[in-house]
Amino acid sequence: MQSTRLTYGVIIALLISIFSTGAMAQSQTTDTNVVGDSIIDASLRSDSLIADSIYKDFASEDSLVALTNDKATRVKTKKVWKPDTDKSIWLALIIPGGGQIYNRKYWKLPIVYGGFVGCMYAYNWNNQMYKDYRQAYLDIMDSDPNTNSYKDFFRPGYDYDANKEYLKSVFKKRKDRYRRWRDLSIFATIGVYALSVIDAYVDAQLASFDINEEINLTIEPQVIPGNDFSRDKGYYGLNCNITF
Repeated sequence: MQSTRLTYGVIIALLISIFSTGAMAQSQTTDTNVVGDSIIDASLRSDSLIADSIYKDFASEDSLVALTNDKATRVKTKKVWKPDTDKSIWLALIIPGGGQIYNRKYWKLPIVYGGFVGCMYAYNWNNQMYKDYRQAYLDIMDSDPNTNSYKDFFRPGYDYDANKEYLKSVFKKRKDRYRRWRDLSIFATIGVYALSVIDAYVDAQLASFDINEEINLTIEPQVIPGNDFSRDKGYYGLNCNITF
């Protein structure tokens, strides 16, 4: 009876040891899996962080390049100026030099206004000389001794009576000459005004003219052979070639 109880005790002890050993092994396995999973998760997270940082770097570089290109495009767009031809012509007709100001060709303003000032000065000078010689001619042609403005053109003591017929022809010629020059000054002023309008129109038209960089002009010497029916052996000249 005692041997049987001993045998049951041994069996129960073995079973308890087996169950405890299995539980410990299972707990160790669980701990190992937890540690392994944590290591894998940490590596995955680190890899994902590295990939995210690389992606962000590439994204930032792409955005920076796109922003730079956008700024360059906007700057290039701002530099392009295409004036309206109709507006340029109307401004040039209303205001002398207005077309050049609208086309932003400010360096042409001294030329335009210099032309107007020169023509107006010539007009005033010739008109004043015409009036003086005209009055002198009228005074020397009449018989009134009180009208003697022609004497202002000569030094004191000059013999007017001895050269009166000659002076009549001189005053008449100079009167007509200065009148002609005065009229030419008026036409010159009109010409400067017309040229300013034409220049404003041409500038507005050429503002949108595309000049291709592939257009080339080559000038080279060339020998032109002579004719068989003549005695000429040939000619020397220049050959101009335009490629586009």
